[in-house]
Amino acid sequence: MRLKKWLYYLVKLRKKILVPFVLLYILAAALGIYMIEPHTFQSYLTSIYWVMTTLATVGFGDYAPVTNLGKAYTILLYITGIGLLSVFFGKLIETVHHIDRMKAGGKMKFTGKDHIILIGWSEKSKLAMQEIFKSDQKTDIVIIDDLPKAPMMEDRLFYIRGNATDEKTLLDANIPKAKGVIIFADQITQDNFSSRDPLLVDGKTLLIATAITLIEQRYNKEIHVTAEVVNQNHLPLFDHVKVDEFIPTHEMISHAAVRSLFSHGVTNMYSELMSTQYGDSMYEIPKKAEWRTYRDAFIDLLDKGATLVADSGDMHINQKLDYLIPEDAQLFIICDKDIYKELTGKTEDK
Repeated sequence: MRLKKWLYYLVKLRKKILVPFVLLYILAAALGIYMIEPHTFQSYLTSIYWVMTTLATVGFGDYAPVTNLGKAYTILLYITGIGLLSVFFGKLIETVHHIDRMKAGGKMKFTGKDHIILIGWSEKSKLAMQEIFKSDQKTDIVIIDDLPKAPMMEDRLFYIRGNATDEKTLLDANIPKAKGVIIFADQITQDNFSSRDPLLVDGKTLLIATAITLIEQRYNKEIHVTAEVVNQNHLPLFDHVKVDEFIPTHEMISHAAVRSLFSHGVTNMYSELMSTQYGDSMYEIPKKAEWRTYRDAFIDLLDKGATLVADSGDMHINQKLDYLIPEDAQLFIICDKDIYKELTGKTEDK
C-alpha cells in the first residue's frame, strides 16, 4: 500500500512539474549550445530560437553547430528533447480534452458575470435560451440541471450539473454576479407527481428560491429572480422568500385559451408580444423630465414610433393618461430594436 501511495504521489508530482521542467530544459539546452559555440550563436536568444526549432523538428537551417562537440550535443538534444516535447504537447492536448469533458459534464465553475441562469432543462428553458440569444448578442447563459452531460453545446451556453437547492451548485454558477435567474418548474416532478400532489412541483421551486434568497442575504447582492409556478394558489407560500416575478403557467394558458374563443387570433397577439421573432418587442424605458403625465409620455413616444403599454405591472395606461407619472415609474414600451436604441441612446444591446 505504501508503494502505491508513493507511485500515486510521483504521478501527481510529474503532472505538476512537467511544464516548469520543460521550460527549464529549453533554457538549459540553449545555454549549453551558446557556451559550446558562442561564435555560431551570437546571442542567448538565438540559441533559444535554435533549440526550439530543433526540438520541434522544424530545422530551418539558418543556424547549425559546426564543431564536433556541438554536433554531439545536438544528437543528445534529439534523443532527450524531442521525446520530452512530445510528452509535453501530448499532456497539453490531454488537458484541453479534460477541460472539454468537464465542461460538457457540468463540472467546471462559471467565472463570468452579468449572465442569466436558467434552472431546470426542458422545452420551455430551451425556448427561453433561444429567445435570449436572439435578444442579446453578448449575455452568457448558465444552465443548472442534473443531466449527465450538457443538453446543448453553444458558444455562450454553460452547464453546471447539480442540485439547484444546494448552495455550492448555485455558487458554481456564480449566482452572486448573475444578471438574473429564471426557475422553471421541474419537468420530471411535474410529469410524474403533479397529478397526485401538485405541491411537489412548486415545493421544489420554493426550495430553490429559498436557497437563492439565503445567498442574496449572505453576499448582500440583489438578484432578479423569476419563478414559474404551476398552481397560482401556491403563491402565498413564497411570501418569505424574495422572488421578483412569477410565471403562473396554468393561469396564463387558461386565460389565453378562453380569450381565443371570444377574440379569434388573440393567441397570435400573445405570441408576438412575448417574442422578438416578429421584430417588435417590449422594452423598459426611463422616465424623461419633460413627461409630467402618462399622456405626455404616450404622445411623445407614439410620435417616435413606440407605444407606451405599462407602468410596472399596470397595463391600464389608457385609463389614466392624465395621471402624474411617479418618480419611481417603471415604463414599458413596444417598438423595434432600432427605435429603442434611438430613444435610449444605446448603441449596442445590454
